[in-house]
Amino acid sequence: MHPSGRARRALAALGCLALAAAGVTACSGTDGPGKTLDTFLDGWRGGDLSKVGFVTAAGGRISAKDTYTQLQNLSGDLAKSPLLLSKQGEPEETGDIASAPIKLDWTLPGGAAWSYQSTVRLTKAGSDGWRVVWEPAVVHGELTDGDRLELRRKPADRADILGLDGSPIVTQRPVTVVGVSPEQMTNRDEVLDDLSDELKKIKVNLDLKDLRTRIEGSKPDAFVDVITLRQADYDKVGARIRALEGTLTREDVRELAPSRVFARASLGTVDAATREDLDANPETLAQGDQVGHGGLQQRYDTRLRGIPGQSVVIARKTPDDKVEDSQIFSIEPIAGAPVKTALDTRTQNAADRAVATVKQPSALVAIRISDSSVVAVANGPDGGGTDTALTGQVPAGSTFKMVSALGLLDKKAVTLDARVDCPKTKTVDGRQFKNSHNMALGSVPFRTDFAKSCNTAFVNLAPKLGADGLRDAAAKLGLGAKWDVGADSFAGKISPADTPTELAAASFGQGATAVSPLAMAGATAAVARGRFRQPRLVLEPAPPNALPDRPPLAESSITPLKTMMRQVVTDGTAEALKDVPGGPVHGKTGTAEFANGSEETHAWFIGWQGDLAFAVMVQKGGAGAEAAVPVAESFLRALR
Repeated sequence: MHPSGRARRALAALGCLALAAAGVTACSGTDGPGKTLDTFLDGWRGGDLSKVGFVTAAGGRISAKDTYTQLQNLSGDLAKSPLLLSKQGEPEETGDIASAPIKLDWTLPGGAAWSYQSTVRLTKAGSDGWRVVWEPAVVHGELTDGDRLELRRKPADRADILGLDGSPIVTQRPVTVVGVSPEQMTNRDEVLDDLSDELKKIKVNLDLKDLRTRIEGSKPDAFVDVITLRQADYDKVGARIRALEGTLTREDVRELAPSRVFARASLGTVDAATREDLDANPETLAQGDQVGHGGLQQRYDTRLRGIPGQSVVIARKTPDDKVEDSQIFSIEPIAGAPVKTALDTRTQNAADRAVATVKQPSALVAIRISDSSVVAVANGPDGGGTDTALTGQVPAGSTFKMVSALGLLDKKAVTLDARVDCPKTKTVDGRQFKNSHNMALGSVPFRTDFAKSCNTAFVNLAPKLGADGLRDAAAKLGLGAKWDVGADSFAGKISPADTPTELAAASFGQGATAVSPLAMAGATAAVARGRFRQPRLVLEPAPPNALPDRPPLAESSITPLKTMMRQVVTDGTAEALKDVPGGPVHGKTGTAEFANGSEETHAWFIGWQGDLAFAVMVQKGGAGAEAAVPVAESFLRALR
């Protein structure tokens, strides 16, 4: 007598409980294969296959736990990636066998999509009902036992930073990586000291403490990086370095500017991704990626770096225990897009050499007057560190007399030959103002006050200028506005000049007024041009918020102002520039106090020659005539 349907179901349930207790497998019941397939896909999604029964392709039983472990191992690098599973129709049954296509939609790191179909087979074993036939092909049709899906990254080509003429400024250049092998150094301290001495000959200071720490934490046969050198630098010391015991070298390429100092602070550098980079960008960066740090390289890193590609491979062990890749899906990388700047290689090199002539931190910005292109941005003496040239916020000193003079001329408060007293000191509301070196000119033409840089003459004229005249003149030259040059920059902060003493100080660039070398170079170019046009450093992609051109400056003011700025060179504080070849130089020196009670001052010079306007600032350089003018002279002579 055959058991009833109810009895069969009870017996099947008891069998399932017994199998589950034995830890072998679960049962799917006697519902159709479609229900079992749904339960399997739900369990795969949720990470719990305990409600599904499994058998191997050979017919043996396998537990849900072991099945899930194998599924994860086969998924490999994709095991934690989002996966959408969907049934593509109901299973087709042929007796006790059924099969159904499923679709797998993976979301790969970075958001790329990878979709394909595989097949799930099912079998019915008597009263145990339908079970999933577990085989690697369920995950992908080409997988076999022991295989793994792995991701292979395809780096994108990093784009160049271009100069004004469209030629590469920062591009791949050959380098030599100098390293050491710990196991090959019998006298480690002596080798490292000798290596440090050799590198000092090319002005590279080695951090021996850090290097020793890294060596101690490395394997004996490791290649421990010491320094990466440009080929020209390595050629100077390479032979002696190679002779040192345990030193090794490796040739490579790096994204580099023409020289180590070339606009370094403004351009930034390209280096291996740091832990901070990787933590901040887990979806887009991987160990070993090259990343922009500082300056334009960091600001435009995403554009320059491009989009890496990736491939999915089947990693399969060979009989000799090696691993071979078989690519089954690929996304090609998208190369980065270049950034075009206004920098001119010849002018930048001259600027870098000029600021290197002084030991103090210094900056030089040069702007082409005709189109306001920023053709040079130099920070000395080594090119790196803070980008003072673009972002510095310091008093302008007497270079700001160019602005005050424009305001006075616009107000018709003074003329070139109007006599303005220049006493040694001048007191306003109890505060005493004085001239550099205790200069006293007496009553002289305003053009002489300007050429000799008399502070007290401007203090005398400050009430006629007024706070409104000061602000208006600064605005006409673009100072105090927000510029968008395509890089971090500071276009100045103008004093409110809201008290007689603050107005007096602001009239010759002290008080609450602060500027950057870029700001003063831009203002100087505006005077030379006859109207303000915002400087341009990055040309492509074009900065979206550049200021529109300001109205033309009054010819009745600009003509005498240019006359006075020429007299500064012919018969004033910048006479050292009188014989510089290449046409007449116009300019204004400046000596800027920056701390109460301190005798230290920043040295300034602003000016133009031909189509080139520029500003020089030497921190704690003293008088502009003594520190900034020689830098300007070096710069201009290098261009001839």
